Amino acid sequence: MAEKVVLYYFNGRGKMESIRWLLTAAEVEFDEVHLTTRDQYEKLLADGALMFEQVPMVEIDGMHLVQTRAILMYIAEKYKLNGKDIKERAMVNMYSEGLIDLMEMIMILPFTPPADVKAKLETIETKATGRYLPVFEKALCGPVFLVGGQLSVADVQLMECSLMLEEKFPGVLAKFPNIKV
Repeated sequence: MAEKVVLYYFNGRGKMESIRWLLTAAEVEFDEVHLTTRDQYEKLLADGALMFEQVPMVEIDGMHLVQTRAILMYIAEKYKLNGKDIKERAMVNMYSEGLIDLMEMIMILPFTPPADVKAKLETIETKATGRYLPVFEKALCGPVFLVGGQLSVADVQLMECSLMLEEKFPGVLAKFPNIKV
């Protein structure tokens, strides 16, 4: 039996959330270690587990993986959620990178000065509805999945991003019925 995957992060969604979603979609059980003290973090540093001295970090297959995109791509490759060939992988990666761009705009909102939040929200909604969501709506016109007729990391991230958008902008997906499904 393979060792259980272990996730190390703070007790919140942040950059670990996409990793949780992808592991769940791949039907991989995992444990989580929520870093609640400086000592926990310093132990990971002392053990050499954090290559760039930051989390998220995932223990999988005897490795300590860091950097969100690297972790996502490893999981996607391992569990065949990254396309069937190089062309499909390129498409999956393009969709995935676009979704990461959009989700990161939302993730930094808590760190935005209060006076700037309203303007940031307007910018995010404008970019989401004018730039990002139309791309996914068009791609899902007919197929159930974004690439190759099968579930990919990009599909998982689209679900996560859709929920993030609906949380901030209720009803935002009304004009995008293919995504809303």
